[in-house]
Amino acid sequence: MTLLIILLCVFGAVALMVILGQRFGKPMEVEQQQKYSKILWIVVFIAIIAAIIRQML
Repeated sequence: MTLLIILLCVFGAVALMVILGQRFGKPMEVEQQQKYSKILWIVVFIAIIAAIIRQML
């Protein structure tokens, strides 16, 4: 029963984020998307390396 309550809360939170994002969100400019896409690769790489190091310790 606890698992169902947790899943319901997660589903509700995600639904709320989607609804608010569609209503109040604005589209990103092309330049901003390009900047974030360059930074995202670095962040993902660092996260993977950090996870590998954490598993080794």
